[in-house]
Amino acid sequence: MTRMIALLTWLALPGSAFATTTLTDVICYDRETMLLRLEQTHGAERQGRGMRGPDALLEIWSIPSTGAWTLVQTYASGKSCIVAMGDNWEALKPKDPA
Repeated sequence: MTRMIALLTWLALPGSAFATTTLTDVICYDRETMLLRLEQTHGAERQGRGMRGPDALLEIWSIPSTGAWTLVQTYASGKSCIVAMGDNWEALKPKDPA
């Protein structure tokens, strides 16, 4: 839980047009900024993605070294928002089709 609060606090730094500063608010940035923060600053890796209707993409990101995970929704406008976070991410192996 402490890692999640630290990540939320860092992601919510002032200076972004969409950033907020409380844990009860949704944290949003333009897609480029969100990806830079997740990948380069936190070492997160995209685990999967899928469309949520014609105008929204959902992606799950995790940090392998800590097990923290983040669910990001990106809108057609280019705005990306963190919609859920947690700990203890476990990557599942695909089922053997045989």
